[in-house]
Amino acid sequence: MDLIRIILSILLPPLGVFLQVGIGAQFWINILLTLLGYIPGIVHAIWIIARR
Repeated sequence: MDLIRIILSILLPPLGVFLQVGIGAQFWINILLTLLGYIPGIVHAIWIIARR
């Protein structure tokens, strides 16, 4: 399941974070990072998935 989340995180970072933690602080941080730059959003999403 983590592989699917990582693939989704590369395509749409907030979706991967949402599937991992739901709507919370990390989700909103990821949306902000994705809006500021796509790469920081991907890095954050993969970090969240790998950490849990």
